[in-house]
Amino acid sequence: MSNSFNIAQALEGADLLVGAVLIPGAKAPKLITEEMVKSMNNGGAIVDVAIDQGGTVMTIDRVTSHADPTFVKHGIVHYSVPNIPGAVPRTSTFALTNATMPYALKLANMGPEAAMKADIALKRGLNTYKGKLTYKAVADDQGLEYVCADDLL
Repeated sequence: MSNSFNIAQALEGADLLVGAVLIPGAKAPKLITEEMVKSMNNGGAIVDVAIDQGGTVMTIDRVTSHADPTFVKHGIVHYSVPNIPGAVPRTSTFALTNATMPYALKLANMGPEAAMKADIALKRGLNTYKGKLTYKAVADDQGLEYVCADDLL
């Protein structure tokens, strides 16, 4: 179970931490404290994949870049580059295309309403439709009105 105690236990003496928490429509929670980072092995590394959403590690006080990707704090190398796939644009484009092409084909062949009715995953990815906000987490985070996609389809 992921909780503060278990995270602290797992990080004690660790060589690598990959922070990869995503809460759709919201900032990433700061789960990794400075004390947890200090408990890692000297020379260890942290990669905060969630930096695009604010990051999960309290010792990351700045966003880095592909040109200057790391900094060291408490003897731990920190990597906090947003848009990590941008380092390999050709490969990441192929990966994204392979993942999204089936959805694009379904939308093109069936039309948006029929495609979303037929594919729950596609419907779950809907953020706005007919001028309404259909993604509850975003609506809540922004203090805006939410309308269930099922009511619009």
